[in-house]
Amino acid sequence: MKAYVFPGQGAQYPGMGKDLYASSEKAREMFEKANDILGFRITDIMFGESAEDLKQTRVTQPAIFLHSVILASCLEDFRPDMVAGHSLGEFSALCAAGAISFEDALRLVQVRAQEMQKCCEAHPGSMAAVIGLDTATVEAVCERMSEGIVIPANYNCDGQIVISGEAEAVRVACEAMKEAGAKRALPLPVSGAFHSPLMEDARAELAKAIDATPFAKPICPIYQNVSAKAESDPVVIKANLLAQLTSPVRWTQSVKQMCADGATEFMEIGPGTVLQGLIKRINPEAVIIETDIIYN
Repeated sequence: MKAYVFPGQGAQYPGMGKDLYASSEKAREMFEKANDILGFRITDIMFGESAEDLKQTRVTQPAIFLHSVILASCLEDFRPDMVAGHSLGEFSALCAAGAISFEDALRLVQVRAQEMQKCCEAHPGSMAAVIGLDTATVEAVCERMSEGIVIPANYNCDGQIVISGEAEAVRVACEAMKEAGAKRALPLPVSGAFHSPLMEDARAELAKAIDATPFAKPICPIYQNVSAKAESDPVVIKANLLAQLTSPVRWTQSVKQMCADGATEFMEIGPGTVLQGLIKRINPEAVIIETDIIYN
């Protein structure tokens, strides 16, 4: 069985999507439609050379979504048995799997990005990658922190967990992680504490947008970050999308469940190859399939 996976924030790079735009009429039409929907020419930023302009949350999230979904639309044979997306990538996965239209999904991503940007500005926080420490220990260290909010935010693979929260709490937690045996505890260059309670203020507007958006049953199950199991019910999918704002990305658990449910081949759709590396660490027997593009 084949699983298609979609990356999240951090996968962006200057020039992303430029080759698609140049080589495919269908891609050009979708990019131009996106420019109109967003109200600014995001393609100018995506195709440019400034990594700084691209890393703004309000730009990064729609940029990665567009690269991923347009790339999926140019695949010669897109027939997934299951899909999953890492954080933002969940929106890309749902759109590619037919649960949300391209236009509606892009509008949702824009609301999500704008509201998360506001949270970053109103509640400054940070994130850090903890390398070489078991899951139970990372969770225990976070639970005993008294300096402020800090929680496991991304279960990326065994031995690699990202923590998120208030800056001082994350800093102290990093020291505690190293004392507990972590090989490294590295601050990440992000603008806020994603997938933590510090994103709570984004909930109201995103909930309103999700409630107003029609969702259909996807063409295949999606393994969502919050539940790490196959979901097909639009009501459940909507609730999980909203919960994802302040809940951990259970990527390790999702990939293990996909493999348990029969996935043997994985294809990453979008910028970069980060998810491919994580999947091979989670299950060394998984087969990674290169993207097969037909331009039209």
